[in-house]
Amino acid sequence: MITWQKSTYSGTGDGGNDCVEAAATGGAIALRESDAPATVVRTTPRALGVLIRALKTATSTP
Repeated sequence: MITWQKSTYSGTGDGGNDCVEAAATGGAIALRESDAPATVVRTTPRALGVLIRALKTATSTP
């Protein structure tokens, strides 16, 4: 069974369900949108880390 984690930024209740959920599945990371839970994207922890660092850099650049 996969245990999905929702971001703490997502809030709670009916209005707080729009978020990305993540789960560790063996050596991979599974990601899904809470509004479309049947669609799952899998990636490696390294690739996800590269993406997150790139997004942080892009949003901190004026």
